Amino acid sequence: MVFSRRSFMAGATALGLAPKLAFANAAEQLIASESSHQIAPEAYPATSVWCFNDSIPGSLIKVKQGQKIEREFVNRLPQDSSVHWHGIRLNNAMDGVPGVTQDVVKPGGSFDYHFTAPDAGTYWYHSHNRSLEQVERGLYGPIIVEEHELPDVDRDEVIVLDDWLFTEQAQIHGDFNAMHSLSHGGRLGNYLTAMTLAREPLTVKQNERIRLRFINVATDKIFSIGLHGFEGKVVALDGMPLVEPIPLDHLVLGPAQRADVIADVTTEDGGLATIVSHERSSAIVLAEVTVSGKASRAKRDEMKALPLNHVESPGDLMKAKRAPLLMEGGAMGRLRAGIYKGEELSIRDLVRNGQVWTFNGVANITDEPLAELNLGEDLVIPITNQTAFPHAMHLHGHHFQEVLADGSLGPFRDTLLVNRNETREIAFKATNPGSWLFHCHMLSHQKAGMKTFVRVS
Repeated sequence: MVFSRRSFMAGATALGLAPKLAFANAAEQLIASESSHQIAPEAYPATSVWCFNDSIPGSLIKVKQGQKIEREFVNRLPQDSSVHWHGIRLNNAMDGVPGVTQDVVKPGGSFDYHFTAPDAGTYWYHSHNRSLEQVERGLYGPIIVEEHELPDVDRDEVIVLDDWLFTEQAQIHGDFNAMHSLSHGGRLGNYLTAMTLAREPLTVKQNERIRLRFINVATDKIFSIGLHGFEGKVVALDGMPLVEPIPLDHLVLGPAQRADVIADVTTEDGGLATIVSHERSSAIVLAEVTVSGKASRAKRDEMKALPLNHVESPGDLMKAKRAPLLMEGGAMGRLRAGIYKGEELSIRDLVRNGQVWTFNGVANITDEPLAELNLGEDLVIPITNQTAFPHAMHLHGHHFQEVLADGSLGPFRDTLLVNRNETREIAFKATNPGSWLFHCHMLSHQKAGMKTFVRVS
């Protein structure tokens, strides 16, 4: 059978995981290597992947808030690599960005990562070298930083969302330089997965209270997730607890974004609860969760907010520095002649170099930061998207807040989805010294030019 995009997506996987799950949290090593996993249905061959500790997703790292994470990264891949610890406010030397915070780790080499996890929440780790290819091949894993006082839930489940671009033999399509993907909405897959860390199919009980930690690890796909048979609230975004939890409707998660949901199972004993992905003209069932038994006769008491992390908000925004960021380029967008590697190039030469997006007329990272800050200074970044596509803007080393229309500040995030022809403002206090990447986490767009940084000293 030759897979079309429609037919392959119609067979999206049930909630589960390939069998080589490694619960190696206590291990001192994080080994990146080639492997093989049964990701597509059993009728198709196993998929050749790259992964951490022979697992898709990689080994769960779980610590208490304030504890250290120490891992020796060992590179057994045929490419240079590194590890970025997404969303964790760590010391700059451990951020895992080649050319900015460290050198690449060569094949056969290793690098020791060690840092403190200051904030409770849901985070993840992934390759940050040739990341469009390496993340697509499976180099990612979840991180849970537990609160000192755990919320009143019966169970805690991680759900890793991904899409895979497969060939007809269920192998990862090897063209990572396709100009259509780079210049449009990115490398979008034809097979969706929702993976848990459970060894067995997930079953629940009616009226059971569950914490669901959703992580979108897809290179470019925006997931719109619906939960049926659950009733609850979104209690955290990008790891950061919300002051006021949001009633659960549906979740829109751009690449790299996370959401923590605390939900009660409302489906009756013997039924099915479902998690679906809303596509343009249909809803694809990602998970069918069997409901067996009752946890209690009645619903639980009202859900409480999680304890807040200690992140300092910016002060008077009228006195803050400002660093506007203008997004241009891509298909159906305006791309002017731009700066690339310090040289002004024509549109033709930019495209010839695979650069089809610019920030403020500059394609890809330069020696000059978007903004230079002293510790304790506040920065406002007005982001204007003059392209025909959305972009998921991720800031390393800090969490920011969106400046809302009334001048108030929204919840802390580390990744913001900026839609086409939209202007959004973010603000943060510079509390972490170093050079911090600021880029689109649509990794196709990052590869094709959408990358800059801020410097804090």
